[in-house]
Amino acid sequence: MPFVALSGIKAAYGAQPILTGVDLSIERGEVVSLIGPSGSGKSTLLRVIVGLLRPSAGTVAVAGMPIDYASKRDIQAVRDRAAIVFQQYNLFQNMTVLRNTTIAPIKVKRRAAGEVEAEARAILAKVGLGAKLDAYPDELSGGQQQRVAIARALVLKPEILLLDEVTSALDPELVADVLDTIRLLATEGMTMIIVSHEMAFVREVSSKVVFMAEGRVVEVGSPETVFDAPQEARTRDFVSKILRHR
Repeated sequence: MPFVALSGIKAAYGAQPILTGVDLSIERGEVVSLIGPSGSGKSTLLRVIVGLLRPSAGTVAVAGMPIDYASKRDIQAVRDRAAIVFQQYNLFQNMTVLRNTTIAPIKVKRRAAGEVEAEARAILAKVGLGAKLDAYPDELSGGQQQRVAIARALVLKPEILLLDEVTSALDPELVADVLDTIRLLATEGMTMIIVSHEMAFVREVSSKVVFMAEGRVVEVGSPETVFDAPQEARTRDFVSKILRHR
């Protein structure tokens, strides 16, 4: 049984359809990267999974349990298992790095402050920010702020980490540290669904690559298959353009 199973997912923003019938299965511990042209529905799919956008049709199941997106209880249940990191850091500017990473589990989940802080310190050290606990966001580089955002998500102890173009707002020289953090999580077996335009990174870190276009999944395969021997004409066209302009 897949850890995450999506079947026939449709979603729209107002009258504009975005997802037109997505089927996808993800196993526990897989790193699945979504690639494709802008507007193909990649980021929307992540938002659907965590309940930020209700699907108009189809089902999402996590660990065999279907999610009813009309149910606040079900949405909370999926958010207890999945955390999402966006390209915008969305940090509280008046809070230190440590406070930014601990406020949600302490205030929302009502966990013990001492326990949460100990976990946050360990996670921040793991992502290379152990010396920045008392710094404020405006004292950090963009790459450091993004790593705080990832650490903040990890303190919630997610089983699934969703990463939505987390390097696209960064200057090129700041991207490497963020990608190193994601590489580390991949080696530790974290289940991740990644939307990224960093194709060399996608090829390196992914166990499975999903090519999307026009709101649907066109092709799924290993990085070698999708990038070197794509089966679908639409995938071949996309990949050839990427390779040409690399």
